[in-house]
Amino acid sequence: MEVSSSHMNIQFDDTNLRAAMVGEANGLTPEEIRQHSPRALEALKGFQEISEAGAQGFPHLPFQAQVAKDILRFAKEVRGSFDTLCLVGIGGSALGAWALDCGLRGPHPVQPAFSVRNPRLVVLDNVDPAFTAAALDSMNPKKTFTVVIAKSGSTAETVATFLIVRDWMSEKLGRKTRSRIAAVTTAGAGDLHALAEAEGYAEFAIPKNVGGRFSVLSPVGMLPAALIGLDIRGIWKGAAAVTHDSWQPDLKKNLALRAALLHYLVWKLKHKSIQVAFPYSNQLWGSAFWFRQLWAESLGKAKSRQGDEIHVGQTPVAALGATDQHSQVQLYVEGPNDKVFTFWAVERFADSGKIPKAGLNLEAFDYLGGQTLAKLIDAERRSTAAALTEAGRPNCTFTLRKLDPEHLGAFLQLMEFQTAFLGELLGINAFDQEGVELGKKFTYGLMGRKGFESYRDRFQAYEQRRKSAD
Repeated sequence: MEVSSSHMNIQFDDTNLRAAMVGEANGLTPEEIRQHSPRALEALKGFQEISEAGAQGFPHLPFQAQVAKDILRFAKEVRGSFDTLCLVGIGGSALGAWALDCGLRGPHPVQPAFSVRNPRLVVLDNVDPAFTAAALDSMNPKKTFTVVIAKSGSTAETVATFLIVRDWMSEKLGRKTRSRIAAVTTAGAGDLHALAEAEGYAEFAIPKNVGGRFSVLSPVGMLPAALIGLDIRGIWKGAAAVTHDSWQPDLKKNLALRAALLHYLVWKLKHKSIQVAFPYSNQLWGSAFWFRQLWAESLGKAKSRQGDEIHVGQTPVAALGATDQHSQVQLYVEGPNDKVFTFWAVERFADSGKIPKAGLNLEAFDYLGGQTLAKLIDAERRSTAAALTEAGRPNCTFTLRKLDPEHLGAFLQLMEFQTAFLGELLGINAFDQEGVELGKKFTYGLMGRKGFESYRDRFQAYEQRRKSAD
C-alpha cells in the first residue's frame, strides 16, 4: 500500500512488508495489521499527552518564530566575515547540521567552491588528535567562525576540542576571538553557558525538553544551517507540515504513525532485529547517519517504563544505494533473514545526468546511451527491492518528490515522530540514554574530573578483573 503526506509530497510504500509479497514468516498479514492498529492509536495518544505536557519538545520546534528571527538576524550580522564554519560538537550536536548540509548542498567534496558567500562546514566530532590537527591545518583562523554545541555544557570531547580551537583562534585573532564564536547550550545552566557569558560569545539555547538526537530543528542544527546559507525557514515549513499530519488519528494520513506500527510489527512478530536505512541518494547519506543515532539511542533500552528488564532494541545500519549493492546486498539477500530494509528514494533529481550516445558498437555501453543516471539509480533501487522481496526479505520505501529545504525538513521530522511513536508501542522511554552515561562517567573519572572519583575506582576494579582473567 502506498500512502502520502497530505501537505508535503512524501510517499510511503509498505507493499513489500506484506505476507503476500514475502511470505507469512517474514511479512504481515492484513489481520495482523488490523489486530494491532488500535495500539498505534494508543501510541499516538500517549505521545500526544507527553508532548502537550511539555515533557518532550521536538514537535514544537518548527513553530518557534522568535528563535527563527534571532538566528536569521545573527546570521545576517556575521555572514561575509568567514569562509569556514567550524562546528565543535558530537552525536546529536553534530549529526543534524551535517545531515542538513549534505542534503541541501551535497556531500563533501563535491560542493561548489567555498567562499565567504558559500562557507564550508567543518565538523569536529571526534577527539582523534590526527583528525583534529589536520582540520586545523585546513582552516584559516582569520576566516573561521566557530559554533560550539553541548547541551550539558560539559561533554568531554566537545570541551577538549573547543579548548584547542579557542586557543588556535586566539593566537591569530586575540580579543576579536569572542566575536567569532557562538555557543549553543542549555539556557542559563552549565559550564559552557558560564564561559559564553564570561567571554562574551553569542549564545543560543537548546530547550531543556529536547534531547540531542531530536534537536536538529533547534539552534543545534538551524544556527549552523543559517550560517552556511541554508533556507532554515523552508526547513521549518516542511517540518511544520509533517507535525500537523503526525497528530492525525488516521493511519492513511499519518505516515509517521503508520510506519512506526508496521516497523514495530515486522520487528516483533517477524523477528527482524536489524533495520537497514538504504538511501538511494548521496545527499541523504548524512541523514542516514543522523538516523542511526536517532534509532539506536531512542529504542535501545534495558527497561520498560514500568521498570521491567526487557533489553529491547533494533540495530540500525546505513547502506548507500547503489554503492552498497556491490558491498552489502550479497549478505542481505542470502545471509540471515533478520533484517527489514527501508529505502529512501528521490523522485526528481535537480540534474537527471543524461548519458551520452557514444555509438561504440559495444553492448555494455550502447544500451545506456541516451538514458539518464536518474533513471538508472531508480531502476537499481526497484531491482534491489524486487530481489530482496523474492528472497523473502521485507522492505518498504519512503519517496521524497525532490530534495529541497521543505522536503528535507519534513522527512527529518517524520523520522523523529516515527521513532517517538515506536517508543510508545514498545512501552519504553525513547528520550533517555542511560546506557551512554556510564561510559561518560568512567571517562570523567579517568581524566580526573572532580566528583567522579568513584567511577575511577570502579574502572580500576574493572582493570583488575581483566588482569585476573588472563
